[in-house]
Amino acid sequence: MRNVNVGVIGVGAMGENHVRVYHKMEEANLVAVSDVSERALKKIERKYDAKGYTDYNELLENPDIEVVSVCVPTTFHHAVVMEAIKHKKHVLVEKPIAFTLNEAEEMIAAAKEAGVILSTGHVERFNPAVQKAKELIEDGVIGDIVSAFAKRVGPLPPRIKDVGVSIDLAIHDLDIMNYLFESNVMQVYGTMNSILDDCDFEDHAEIMVSFDNESTGIIEVNWLTPYKRRELELTGTDGIITVDYIKQSIDVYGKFAQDIKINHEEPLKGELKSFLNAVVNEEEPEITGEDGLNALKMVIAANMSSKEHRPISLDELEE
Repeated sequence: MRNVNVGVIGVGAMGENHVRVYHKMEEANLVAVSDVSERALKKIERKYDAKGYTDYNELLENPDIEVVSVCVPTTFHHAVVMEAIKHKKHVLVEKPIAFTLNEAEEMIAAAKEAGVILSTGHVERFNPAVQKAKELIEDGVIGDIVSAFAKRVGPLPPRIKDVGVSIDLAIHDLDIMNYLFESNVMQVYGTMNSILDDCDFEDHAEIMVSFDNESTGIIEVNWLTPYKRRELELTGTDGIITVDYIKQSIDVYGKFAQDIKINHEEPLKGELKSFLNAVVNEEEPEITGEDGLNALKMVIAANMSSKEHRPISLDELEE
């Protein structure tokens, strides 16, 4: 595969991870980075030998750059992505795809019109444990999926200022359940609230999702737990799969119980490699803009449900 010239817009915690991985990848040539913080830029320039811009438009005007990762705060996703598309750049935008459904739909439509790829950074799909779980489910190891329970908890991250725990954390497991179940979401029911004084949004949430194959997903997220936990349990008619996202481990119990060996890899590396491969081969990425839109719909439905104290169907969001 040929090398692809890339740029990264936004070099905070997640953006620097993109920079670090691109810098190590044989498939990528890190050309430039952009951030409003001159201090952050200087750090990245020194460490990764990339040109830095405080104005991301200057980065986008570089004709050598084919691809950009957009890792700015969620409220700025739409503006930055639309500008990148205008400059005919292929875009990987970190999750959530946008702040509102209208913004996400505009981004998807603009990318199609411009003939560029738009992908969303739902990195957990590239977790080797999740990919193995997908393979086991497809092989019928636990029979038909009945339900899934996800727990994604930990302390409040100081870097998150513009969104709540549902859009920051729950969106991961909503997307993963949709990916594993391969079934349409019928209804979403959510309860959420805020307890912490230094959090302007919800800091804990419980979300239940019903799918049209009669399976159910339940998600617990919070920024209240003093330790970090990222776990998923999948129950089928013939057994159970448990996934530890952090340890990248799987256990299988039931009719076809077995020991599973996982080759540990950084999910972000898999995500970026897959994205660049789609660019080079001019094909649809593994995670599309539509996938990002669907995950955002589920989160918005959960927030609406919490406010209105009733289940919300995704069809209602389009009315």
